Amino acid sequence: MYHAGLKDLSAVIAIARRGSFRAAALDLGISTTALSSAVGKLEASLGVRLFNRTTRSVSLTDAGRRFVEQVGPALQDIDGAMQTARAQQATPSGTIRINAFPTAARTIMVPLVVEFVRRYPQVHIDIVTEGRLVDIVADGFDLGVRESEFVPSDMIALSLRRPQRFAVVGSPGYFETRPRPRIPTDLLDHRCIRVRLPDGALYRWQFRRGEETAQVEVSGPVTLDEASIARIAVREGLGLGFFMEQDVHEELEAGRLIRVLDDWTPPFGGLCLYYPGRRNPSAAFRAFLDLARELGGG
Repeated sequence: MYHAGLKDLSAVIAIARRGSFRAAALDLGISTTALSSAVGKLEASLGVRLFNRTTRSVSLTDAGRRFVEQVGPALQDIDGAMQTARAQQATPSGTIRINAFPTAARTIMVPLVVEFVRRYPQVHIDIVTEGRLVDIVADGFDLGVRESEFVPSDMIALSLRRPQRFAVVGSPGYFETRPRPRIPTDLLDHRCIRVRLPDGALYRWQFRRGEETAQVEVSGPVTLDEASIARIAVREGLGLGFFMEQDVHEELEAGRLIRVLDDWTPPFGGLCLYYPGRRNPSAAFRAFLDLARELGGG
């Protein structure tokens, strides 16, 4: 006789949360086929369908909705009990899931993540990078990494004290026939690669020099929502780009890109690790925060 385990129940919750078998499978670290099979066995044992499935969408049935409403809180209680037990570990182990935008992930890899894995080889670090802002609690993450201004007000924030800078850059070929901008409003006469924010709005390039500030709504031939693709467009001479300094450092050093308006892009706040308050954080979670503070956090 089939007996549902915690993994099967967690799978249902993950699918309900993500609205997709594929996304839930990625979160759980299993194949879509294995996830579908597990849910199918659970549905067969219950004698009801939990999900309506089409080739394009997944939604809970009425029975599935009631199932999730009852099982969800119970799983949270079980997870809390397991966290309480893990908090008593002498040696950190388990998995820490981190959500970050790509630049932030690159920033914390060295030395924070690399050093942590060296010190605590029994802990697995799972980093998911994406540009959109997510609810780290609802999406099953332990920590988030964002610029300080984007940290939700109900989260505990730990400053990494690594000042960030933006950089306006263009290719040498682009500047062969165009003058370099000297003040932000000069950008209105240039072709620029526009960036779409996670909420769909177009980003306005922001500048500051001393007490002066400026915000420019640039225009250009391409609008993108991924920095790595935008850098390709800039390298190919399609227009100027506005990036995090560390993302274009090597290209500036190699002369593949040229920086302008340097005096209008001073350092700003920097990145924060953030997380929800927890009564009994695991030993691995505590160790990660302790290392972040040791290496320069607040």
